Order: sequence, then C-alpha cells, then structure tokens
Amino acid sequence: MIDWEDIRHFLAVAQNGTLSGAARSLKVDHATVSRRLAALETALDVRLIDRLPRSSRLTTLGRQVFERAREMEGAADGIARLAKASRAPLVGRIALSAPPVLVTHLLAEHLPRFRADYPDIRLSLSAQAERVSLARREADVAVRFVRPDEPDSVTRKIGTMPFGLYAHRSYAHLASQERWEFIVWAQTFADMPAQSWLLGIAGDRPVVCELTYSSEHLVAVKAGVGVAGLPCFIGEHDRDLVRIDDSAPSFARDIWLVVHRDLRKTPAVRAVMDFVTTVVSEQQYLSVR
Repeated sequence: MIDWEDIRHFLAVAQNGTLSGAARSLKVDHATVSRRLAALETALDVRLIDRLPRSSRLTTLGRQVFERAREMEGAADGIARLAKASRAPLVGRIALSAPPVLVTHLLAEHLPRFRADYPDIRLSLSAQAERVSLARREADVAVRFVRPDEPDSVTRKIGTMPFGLYAHRSYAHLASQERWEFIVWAQTFADMPAQSWLLGIAGDRPVVCELTYSSEHLVAVKAGVGVAGLPCFIGEHDRDLVRIDDSAPSFARDIWLVVHRDLRKTPAVRAVMDFVTTVVSEQQYLSVR
C-alpha cells in the first residue's frame, strides 16, 4: 500500500527541485523528506528522482508519476474543501491572504469590527506579496492586485487603488523637481508595475534608497528621505505628507477578490468576503472603477 504522505513529499521535491526546498515548503527537516522519498521509491520498486549535487531531477518515470500524483493531490484537496463547506455556518477558521499594504494599512485595523460581527470565526489574516494557491488550500479567500486566472475559482473586482507621489512637508528640495531624490521598491520587485511607473517618473534623478514594502516607504518619506510613490488611501490621510505629482502620469492597481468555487457559498467564507468588500468600498481612495 502506497502512503499518501510519501507521495506528498515526492510532490514537494518535484515542485521545488531540491530536497531542502521541499523541506522548507513542508516545514519539516531534510531527513524526513529524504526518508519519505526513499520509502515511496521502495514501495514502487523504481527510481523517481535523480539526486544531483545541487538539485533533484525527475526520471522519465518520475515525470509520469508526478502528473498522476498532482491529480491525486487535487482530488484530496477537493475532498477537504467539500468537508469545510459542509461545516456549521459562521463557525471555524478562515484563511485570508492579502497584499501587505492592504493588511497593514487597512484590513488589520478593522479586525475588531469583524470580531464583533462574527465572534465564532477565527480569521487568519496573512500579509503575502506572493500568490497563494486556493486549490491547494494555502488560503480560503485571497485579495490580489493581478486578475486571478485559476479555472476553479470565482473572481470579482472590488476596487481600484490609485497611487501618487508624496513627500514630507519639510522636504528640502520640494520646490525644485530636478533635485528630487526617490524612494523605490527593492530589486526583488523590479517587474512590479508600480516600480516601472515610479522609475519612469524618476528618470535620471537619483534613487536614494530601495525598500520592500509600502509601510517602509511611508516611514522613509515621513523622515524626509525623498519622494515616494504611495497608495493614495495612505498618503492622503497623513498630515505630514503632501502630494506633488500634478504633472506626473497616473497609475493605479485593481483590487481583486478570489475564492475557490467549492467554498464560495460557505457561510463563514461569505462573511469574510463581505467583510473585505465592505472595508474596501468604504475607503475614499479605493473606489471601484
């Protein structure tokens, strides 16, 4: 009899390309992954993975087993979603994934309201810049800035987040645009649309620092480091900042809400979706277009 846990560890190795990467994704140690993989190969009496010095490569048979294993994973996750959808209404743990800027500057401050309305729902709110998989139950509900394209998910646009250029009121070079210095995103976000927009405005002018999250940009611009591109719902509500982009091109990100089709009618999931939609709709600078 093949152990599903052995197959799950094999999938992680195939998807991550290394045993160490699989161990990190599964939150287990390297030895456990190696042992589980060896157990599966022993049970099947075949070699599925070629263990190379710096990577793990699927054998020809391993690639065929990988495709079948992915089907098994999808079926197992589907069973778990159906079970979750059948539980008592407005009770349980619901995992919500959203971009860090929305978690830090919007959703987290409204948690007391959600708690008051739904005391029996434990909302697990994760600030995640990377895309999570609803099919693999990495989240029950997700908020994204890029329109989701998963075939088994239901998607709805709930808002638009415009950006603007902001500087501290006392910024020394405020009156002289050619002397502005810019705060941009870190190199890991080089392909992010907001980065392209901001660097296009900066042109040949200096970049004074690179930071990862908008919350860090806010701290830096309030300290007078330079000019930052911030979501307007943050910049317009801070009295220390002034908007300085009258002649700059406009830029905005759409806000999308997505849920797996199997969970969309679950009462607790619906409550979380309604909460997110309401909070976004109440913000002046997050209106639906």
